[in-house]
Amino acid sequence: MNVAKRMDLLGSETAFAVSAEAAKLAETGMKIYPFHLGDINLPTPISVINGAEEAIRSGKTGYCPAPGIPELRIALAKDVGDSRGIKYGIENVSIQPGGKPSIGKYIAAMMEKGDVVLYPNPGYPIYESQIEFYEGIAHPYGYLDNSSGLELDFSAIEKGIKKGAKHIFYNNYNNPTGASSSEEEMAKLADLVIKNDMFLISDDAYFDTLFEGTPRSIASLPGMKERTLTMYTFSKKFAMTGWRLGGAIGPSKIIDQITRLNVNMESCTTHFIQYGGIAGLEASKKETQDILDKLRVRRDMLVKTMNGIEGVEAHSPEAGFYVFPKITKLMERTGFGDVEEFRKAVLNDTGVSFCGRHHFGRPLDNESDSYIRLAFSGIGKDDLKEGMGLFQNWIEARAK
Repeated sequence: MNVAKRMDLLGSETAFAVSAEAAKLAETGMKIYPFHLGDINLPTPISVINGAEEAIRSGKTGYCPAPGIPELRIALAKDVGDSRGIKYGIENVSIQPGGKPSIGKYIAAMMEKGDVVLYPNPGYPIYESQIEFYEGIAHPYGYLDNSSGLELDFSAIEKGIKKGAKHIFYNNYNNPTGASSSEEEMAKLADLVIKNDMFLISDDAYFDTLFEGTPRSIASLPGMKERTLTMYTFSKKFAMTGWRLGGAIGPSKIIDQITRLNVNMESCTTHFIQYGGIAGLEASKKETQDILDKLRVRRDMLVKTMNGIEGVEAHSPEAGFYVFPKITKLMERTGFGDVEEFRKAVLNDTGVSFCGRHHFGRPLDNESDSYIRLAFSGIGKDDLKEGMGLFQNWIEARAK
């Protein structure tokens, strides 16, 4: 039996490959410091757990409506709408088994074979994977690194538009870079989308994990509500990575098509878990604030440590779980010419495990600097400090 040729077009979430590599080392007895995967080692809020348990006991263990139970759709429409200053109704929400499914379902429903689709690179690798799997043309756009942070490369976006792009994936509070758009940058992107009659898929996975200030959503800008599909996940804010609960929020015309795919792919999102989601949305902010406070401490420790190493430059992310330091000069100091070689050497010698820029999309032709990504969501502050100490000692021993 031959594997279908289309499978050659399918990529992967390569951080999981690094995780498997680290797990093999752990089996030998080596202590691993897991900076590689954006999982969360903090407990799911008790209100969510109680909501799901109560639903199980009350018999919510069978099939439920394909777009999700009405109570959760209404609650999510209100939560997403209120936080963005716009109004959504039940018809604008389709519940998903996680945040990720909305990527492939939008592409399957709305992209024709051969369509050009813009996506961030470095970025979540599933955008590129799903565009190419459904035989679209994946056109990447990157970021420009300056003293104030990373900014969108609008020249690359405009090149994609000239090639006919009508779809664009946008991940404010970006994974892996931690990049976030200013109000001016977001308005400029919205203007391009409207003027060129495009549709935008806003991956808002980290919208609710902002450490300071008020989160910004492009769907809030004039003319963008009807041109934006918001991808929502419960994984980050509620530490529910393994529960697999999320939603697609946007124009009903698109939501209806995504729900048709729900019927074909999984029938429905797990019934009782949806009640856990409702409980989370209705819970006090203290439960999720506790998660955010712990993550903030880790972020600050990691950024301070990184910037204390000669040859490393790290921006502090406004939101999310990731630090994306530039290590071009560090590579020179330690005698490495390849980030993957550097990453593996650190892992094998110290147990400190992280990803390289190349795990988040094919490096672009105009890239000359080297970067790594360190996630701080799955490692406590004591192990973070210990692991970074080993990393620093290893560097000093290797430095020229």
